[in-house]
Order: sequence, then C-alpha cells, then structure tokens
Amino acid sequence: MTEGKKKLFVKTYGCQMNVYDSERMVAALGANGYEPTEVAEEADLILLNTCHIREKAAEKVYSDLGRLRPLKAAKPELRVGVTGCVAQAEGAEILRRAPMVDLVVGPQAYHRLPAMLERGARAIDTDFPPEDKFDHLPEGSRARRAPAAFLTAQEGCDKFCTFCVVPYTRGAEVSRPAARLLAEARDLVARGVVELTLLGQNVNAYRDAEGATLAGLVREIAGIEGLERIRYTTSHPNDMGDDLIAAHAEEPKLMPFLHLPVQSGSDRILKAMNRRHTAADYLALIDRIRAARPDMALSGDFIVGFPGETEADFQATLDLIEAVGYAQAFSFAYSPRPGTPAAGRDDLPAEVKSERLLRLQALLTRQQAVYQAAMVGRTLPVLLEKAGRDPGQLVGKSPYLHAVHLKADPTLVGRVVAARVTAAGTNSLSGELAS
Repeated sequence: MTEGKKKLFVKTYGCQMNVYDSERMVAALGANGYEPTEVAEEADLILLNTCHIREKAAEKVYSDLGRLRPLKAAKPELRVGVTGCVAQAEGAEILRRAPMVDLVVGPQAYHRLPAMLERGARAIDTDFPPEDKFDHLPEGSRARRAPAAFLTAQEGCDKFCTFCVVPYTRGAEVSRPAARLLAEARDLVARGVVELTLLGQNVNAYRDAEGATLAGLVREIAGIEGLERIRYTTSHPNDMGDDLIAAHAEEPKLMPFLHLPVQSGSDRILKAMNRRHTAADYLALIDRIRAARPDMALSGDFIVGFPGETEADFQATLDLIEAVGYAQAFSFAYSPRPGTPAAGRDDLPAEVKSERLLRLQALLTRQQAVYQAAMVGRTLPVLLEKAGRDPGQLVGKSPYLHAVHLKADPTLVGRVVAARVTAAGTNSLSGELAS
C-alpha cells in the first residue's frame, strides 16, 4: 500500500446507477488519500450506498449496520457512512437508529463527501444543491476498464407514481449535457469499453438544455470508433418517442433489449398508480416497437397487490403478460414506502399479495423459459466480459442480455465472438465458439 493511503470499502445496493455513483465516490475519495479494498475489516472508511425502492432493501441496510457494529467498537477510528436513497429518505432516522454512523449523504451531495470527512464531525447532507454533482465528481479509475460500463445520462423523475420514492430521493428530472456525455463515452472507449449502458431513473425522458433527446444522444455515441454496443435503462412508456423507436430500427449498435415497466395490466390500478397510460396504450406501443425491431427482447416491472387491486385487476395483469411475452421481468408484492401517496391507503392482506405474486412469477418464469429455449441452436454475437467459474470458461452477453457461458481463450475477453447456443438454463445460456 502507498504510504499515507487509507482504505475505503464500499457496498452498493440496488440499481446500476448506484454502481456508477459508487465508482465516482471512490474516485473522489481517491484524490483525498483513500484506496479501495474489498475487505471491510481493513477499511478506515466504510460507505453503504443504498437503495430505497423496496422495504426489505431499506431494512437490509440497518441489518448490515448491525453487523458492522462490533467492527466499529473494536476500531473506534473507523468511519461509517450511509449514502444513496435510504440516506436521502431517512437521514436523521439513520443517525437515531444507528449511532455508530458518522456520515449520511444523499445522492445529490456525493461531491461534498471529502469536505465532510475533513471536518471530522458527525454530519448529514441530504440537500439538493444548486450545483451539479457531476461538475465536481472526478471520473472513475483511469485504469483499463471492463468491456462493459455504465454512464449516467439522466437522474430523477417527474412522474410521481403513487408507489414510488424516486422523485423524493433523487429529485426532479435532470439531463446531463450531451457534449459532456459524449466526451465521457469517448474516454471510456479509449480505456477498453466496447459496450455502454446509458442510465437514468427515466432515461428515455432525456433532453438536455440544447434539446438533445436520447435518440440523438444514442446516434452521436454510436459514431465513436471502437464502441460496439449501446443499451439504456430504465424507461417509461410515456416517453418512448418515435425517434427512439426509429433508432432501434436504424442503429445497429443499439441492442435489441428494452426494459419498459408497465407495473399493472388493469386500467383502474394504473390510474391509481398515476401511470398516465392504459394497458391498451402500452400494448399498442409494444406493437410499434416490434414493428421497428421484430427481434426486440422485452423486460418489465410488475407490482402485485397494490391497494384496491381485485382479482379481476390481477387477472388483467396476467392477460397483459400473456399478450406481450416477456424475455425476463421483475415482480414484487406491493410494499408501502413512507411519504408516497399510496402509503396511506388500505393495504391488502399479505397472504393475498403473496399468492398473487407466486402466480404471476410462475407465468413470467414460463415465458422466460420459452424465450431461453428458443435460443438453442442459434449463433449469436456474444461480448466476452470475464472469466467464468469453471476452468477455461468465459462469460459474456448476447444482444438480448442473456448471460452466455462458453469455453474460450482468456485473450478473447473484450471481444465480440460468434457463439452457437447449445443449452438453455434458467437464467443463462451455454454455448461454444462457432467455427
């Protein structure tokens, strides 16, 4: 270890944007004498970068803090910080419930971390400062990157779905300047990145001060020599414009995978959720997307047991899933999030939510199995990203976001290879290099 360096341990929960934010915090603190470690016991500073979307995710943070308590007791100079959306939503409560915590920092104040540490006192910062954190946070490590990387294009959400905390923890929709994103993308590609995923809580609402849209940004980034793949997540159906759909038809670097949450198939529940679209709107949009890109793999999010949901409402969700046919999806039983409009409504019995969730997940699992099985025998371009668990095995991604395992020389990491799919598992594919 370089003399004078302190050790920093970061645990990241939740979404890809938190992964990106964690990288930027590591870089910011690196300039202040911290180097990363994967061993919490070695650390001089531990940061938990948290997610508040689900109740269990928030409680997990408190559980992890409990596990860190003996370490803090044995090492009083250790500093512990909670960052991210739980920090934003429950700032003072964290300090009350976990006196061992030294720092609580919301998602828009990460650039203030070094100054907070220098002051030394117990501190909380959950403001939405007028300055852009990205103007102050350094880029990630200058070392050669993994073949795939994230790039935050947009933050926050103006939709105010009644179940969602994002507008309160991440703030209003803000889009980063396209020119800055293009420069950062070029830098990532120069360091070995060949697949870039543009991130945002509502990324297809992207529009910078100059009027650039996500479709325009994708086309600009696609012009970077050496970049082979572009993805984006997460999107809202109401912001899926014609220009973005056309980009899927016309830009070969834009991968045929789309995560497009609908949450429910019941118009009554969609209205109660403040989604501002109907099931028919969503299905018509899917038809337009598939007309532009027939092989598009679709992913979604579903909430079951939302307050007031009847069996007929739930059946409407199953009907929508049957009509779409998802390659994969995420599903959850509704859990009230404090401060959201739906939190004050009468909750359904836990056993009703659990039973419906099991039925919905069984349908989604069947659809995923059918989709996976349809890949067997096909030859797909696979970006090889890292070593697998077995000797001589590499793991990569198909255009449709399948994990693909195959035997290959490690020198092929970072390359897109032709792979013939030989078997389909529950969550991945097996293959071999095509001759």
